[in-house]
Amino acid sequence: MAKKVDIYTDGACSGNPGPGGYGAILTFKGAEKEISGYVAETTNNRMEIFAVIAALRALKEPCEVCVYSDSSYVVNAFEKGWLDEWRRDNWAAAEKKKILNTDLWRLLLLELKPHKYTFVKVKGHADNEYNNRCDKLATNEIKKYSARIKNNNNPNGADK
Repeated sequence: MAKKVDIYTDGACSGNPGPGGYGAILTFKGAEKEISGYVAETTNNRMEIFAVIAALRALKEPCEVCVYSDSSYVVNAFEKGWLDEWRRDNWAAAEKKKILNTDLWRLLLLELKPHKYTFVKVKGHADNEYNNRCDKLATNEIKKYSARIKNNNNPNGADK
């Protein structure tokens, strides 16, 4: 029987595009693992997708996974069958426009392959403790990145 793991994710971006961060919390039988990181130049949607990828990469074996996200973009891609349509149409939308972020969608599908999964939409910035923590992880990564940039431009660390 596969282990049941709940994954909460969030992505953030300061400017869109701009510096971005992602956060994820994996829970299994009361244990928690936090994951976070940043990308110097990205978009919010890319960070939302990458948060799920990063969390899945932390799994060491096939699991039954429930992914909770406040991103309609991510959840609807699965729950409304958008990904199936995009793949069937060679990664193009109904208007024959190329789908954005196909590199990450393909990577996400590869990471999901060994797992049984469901996606659940949660309301962002509301009363879901884990979603709020993921948001904090993601935004803290942006703050850390911004502080590093500021310190690199000002090696003494003092404001000019």
